[in-house]
Amino acid sequence: MSPPVDLVHSDAELPERVRVVVIGGGIIGVTTALFLAEKGISVALCEKGRIGGEQSSRNWGWCRTMGRDFGEIPLAMESLRLWRGMNERTGRETGYRQPGIMYLCENEKEVAVQEAWLDQAKLFQVEARLLRGQELDSVMPGASARFVAGLHTPTDGRAEPAQAAPAIAEAARDHGAKIFTDCAVRGIDLHNGRLVGVITERGRIRCDAAVLAGGAWSRLFAGNAGLDLPQLKVLGSVFRSEPLAGGPDISAAGSVFAIRKRLDGGYSVARRNASTAELTPDHFRLLSDFFPRLLASRHEIRLRLGGRMWEELRTARRWSLEQTTPFEAVRVLDPKPKQGILAEARDVLSRTFPAFANLRIAESWAGLMDVTPDAVPVIDEVKRIPGFFIATGFSGHGFGIGPGAGRLMADLVAGDTPVVDPRPFRLDRFARAH
Repeated sequence: MSPPVDLVHSDAELPERVRVVVIGGGIIGVTTALFLAEKGISVALCEKGRIGGEQSSRNWGWCRTMGRDFGEIPLAMESLRLWRGMNERTGRETGYRQPGIMYLCENEKEVAVQEAWLDQAKLFQVEARLLRGQELDSVMPGASARFVAGLHTPTDGRAEPAQAAPAIAEAARDHGAKIFTDCAVRGIDLHNGRLVGVITERGRIRCDAAVLAGGAWSRLFAGNAGLDLPQLKVLGSVFRSEPLAGGPDISAAGSVFAIRKRLDGGYSVARRNASTAELTPDHFRLLSDFFPRLLASRHEIRLRLGGRMWEELRTARRWSLEQTTPFEAVRVLDPKPKQGILAEARDVLSRTFPAFANLRIAESWAGLMDVTPDAVPVIDEVKRIPGFFIATGFSGHGFGIGPGAGRLMADLVAGDTPVVDPRPFRLDRFARAH
């Protein structure tokens, strides 16, 4: 079941020309469009379904620096700076609040992992530290009865996934961006090897640059343009509770559960360290790229054989720009959640914290995350296709670092000084994408 998402209405007439077309209306696409529009650059955003309809509205809603890959930390810190002003910037409610985030440790082995991260993260002046005993309980009451410590980052926050991307899209429109929903981009239009436009199901838009921010669809789109982008899909399941009194304001995770308080008084709850990867043909095509990651994450990723194998075997991988595409056949990816995984999270959470003992589930859903071999996104121009940029592979981190990623991509497209060092996100770190 898809969570309800604030509706963004489509503009009516497709422009003949803009400077930039953004392909995809998730959090990365809409933030890119906003920051381009704020620079005075004409931009059209084309979304095959609805704004924020896929993983951008189905994630946990965490906005964190804690636990990030060290290459991502500057981008995460810039994102938090932007999140703090996002309600004011957009003139709308994105749900952003800053109650902090806590990683709870059940034993000293888990503490050692967090200490190792913290030692290096201090180089970036991240405001995080380990809490124990009464200090731990002062931030998350009752935690010390089950957990030996917690890594606490008071400057981390949360936002509402179902509200944030639509609010940012409307803000981009306030600055002159054109927003089109139910408008799939079929492919890029090239002249002498350079991008000169895009072909949508409603016609051609001439442009100087296009940004692919297609989330789980990016590999398929890039493949039709001749680019072998190493990216797989991983399924995450979430449920939301009915309003619940007495629970913590802080977002937190143990080894089995992750929670975030919602603006409606309920909680979003997920099963941590148990994402599901349904095997597809791409898992075999990309085995050499992903094998080290799968081996390192073997206790966190559950490989399964299911219907997605047959769905993707039937999905066209090449098409002409006059043909109906897979993006028009499936407007919104809406996979079923794994109820067994969610039951595990609910059971452990309710036994650990009495406030959740009477938790009642209001609805559950799932989303497909776009994952790279090193779990770090691509934010870069495709060198052999000038004018074609890619922002994808956020590996479950995209919502929290979305504003920084959108700002960075806008800088790269505009030729401005990048807000952070873009080198950790270059595409050519993957050999097959050269």
